[in-house]
Amino acid sequence: MNIQMIDAAQTRLKGHVRKTPLLSSPFLDEIAGRRLYVKPECLQHTGSFKFRGAWAALSALTPETRKRGVIAFSSGNHAQGVAYAAQQHGVPAVIIMPSNAPQLKIDNTRALGAEVVLYDRETENREEIGDTLAQERGLTLIRPYDEPQVIAGQGTVGLEIAAQAARQGLETADVLVCCGGGGLTSGIALALEARAPGLRTRPAEPEGFDDVRRALETGRIQPNPTSLGSVCDAILTPAPGKITFPIMQRLCGPGVVVTDAECLHAMALAFLRLKIVIEPGGAAALAGALFHGDQLQGDAVIAVATGGNVDPQMFQDALTAFL
Repeated sequence: MNIQMIDAAQTRLKGHVRKTPLLSSPFLDEIAGRRLYVKPECLQHTGSFKFRGAWAALSALTPETRKRGVIAFSSGNHAQGVAYAAQQHGVPAVIIMPSNAPQLKIDNTRALGAEVVLYDRETENREEIGDTLAQERGLTLIRPYDEPQVIAGQGTVGLEIAAQAARQGLETADVLVCCGGGGLTSGIALALEARAPGLRTRPAEPEGFDDVRRALETGRIQPNPTSLGSVCDAILTPAPGKITFPIMQRLCGPGVVVTDAECLHAMALAFLRLKIVIEPGGAAALAGALFHGDQLQGDAVIAVATGGNVDPQMFQDALTAFL
């Protein structure tokens, strides 16, 4: 992985991806105790940053390979990103999703033309299912985070942050990123290393599922003991990837751990002050910026709001509880 791959992905994404802004609010600055900028990837196509990596990966395939179709496994956001990218390329897509994924994400993935295969998170292995179906049908597997072209696509978020921070006069700041397997986190870290070395990438994870924080602290991967027990479904992955972890280990600052309640609170504040909708997993970075300022450095922080695909009831619960 290198900056050249991210630059190449940005070229392929041009005209297909939305450049999301940096948003701010004096009300949020006051809570955070510093200038707070939010990058709303919840406004990206399919409601999350995942479209970037999906398009980057599909567009890198040869026409012959792409025509046979692609397969992916995801709790929802990567699923929708791959489904939409495949639809735009006119190729078939099969998506393996956990049976307990938010219904909105399952419905949206099907509506984008993909075949959805459901599995049980606790008793079945999604990678084994994906490998089997890929071999049987001749499909190309687009992994959600441990795939170089996916990481390159996600890294374009970092290129945008670097340019936007420069326009804001930000030379130093922590950049908090909602982190599951580390594709976005490692991609942003690589981009910032090359284009804005004063900005430090830091993973944000839900309490009890902080495998990346533990791995960064100890130097070895320690998988989460379970895949259930948090509302942050979008970032509940077993462990950081074999490709992503060494990048994060080299470039990232310490991880920040947030509670489910803090994520729901951040969702409510984002709606009230920024007029954006974020899902729980997509609010982890904002929660870290708002409620864990004692762990941050500098007078400014950037938080990536990674997705907005939240079921209406969950969103209503967040607003009811904290507004």
